[in-house]
Amino acid sequence: MPKPDVRGAGAIVWRQREQLEVLVVHRPTWDDWSFPKGKVKSGESLHECCVREMREETGQHVTLGAPLGWQHYTIAGGKLKEVRYWLATPTPKSHPSLAARPKVKRASKKEIDEVRWVGVEQAKKLLSIDGDRQMLARMIHLWQAGHLATTPLLLARHARAKKRSAHQGGRGPEDTRPLTKSGAKRAARLAQILSAYGVERIVTSPWKRCVDTVAPYAQATGLALEAHEQLTEAAHASDPGKVADFVHDAVAHLARPSVVCLHRPTLPTVLSALGALTPRAFARHLPHADPWLKTGQALVVHIARQGNESTVVGIEKVRAS
Repeated sequence: MPKPDVRGAGAIVWRQREQLEVLVVHRPTWDDWSFPKGKVKSGESLHECCVREMREETGQHVTLGAPLGWQHYTIAGGKLKEVRYWLATPTPKSHPSLAARPKVKRASKKEIDEVRWVGVEQAKKLLSIDGDRQMLARMIHLWQAGHLATTPLLLARHARAKKRSAHQGGRGPEDTRPLTKSGAKRAARLAQILSAYGVERIVTSPWKRCVDTVAPYAQATGLALEAHEQLTEAAHASDPGKVADFVHDAVAHLARPSVVCLHRPTLPTVLSALGALTPRAFARHLPHADPWLKTGQALVVHIARQGNESTVVGIEKVRAS
């Protein structure tokens, strides 16, 4: 498929009341009903675009869930537009993740003149675009499978750090090696990604480059950092099994949206442990070659829970721009 001229993001925002409901918007210019969406701004990730557009068009703060896929279509001038969709849920106004987001101005009535919660059966009749109805069908399938409600586990590689040879003349302690200027900027941008997924728990190796990667989000939200010694490079080299056990426990007992900041040498162990817990349909989305993840990049693992069973139902990679 050719490279798109325009990129955007949208979401099916849902809630469970007496029935399953979704949020739709009316666009007076086109006189149609659709799921909210919008174009990505310069320097903005699709994830940031999605939560911003939901706020602009619906007034709702949302938290992203599992990805739903893409819509591709041609717009004015023969340009190709590509829109990525996620599931999303309303975020309580008191949620700490909102403190990390910029303020957003609501869309004008000329752009969106009505926002409405509707049941899924009504949505089938109301939606004007076939692509939206297809997205709705995917969502209903996930709901019927018990995979609609998920909790994200973000496995992040720390942002770019100073080279060992440049740290205190090559004699600096490995655990104090800091981020570069570009690494610090990416760490600040990562905070927006963590906010989009509503991260409530921050786990990290205690080494400085990992701590500094998630510190901007911790500072913005007031959440505490949890440092785990077994996640350091040195501890992993000594006993990689403890890292594998950590991943297994994190997936099996994930109770709230979480991020874990890691070192590159630990990633083969992390991904091997994760692969053993992931259904084949999603395991193909796991990185399979070194360097596994780029600096400042995160693997987002979407986990559905039914009773005491945890199931991976979605995997995606994300890196702040």
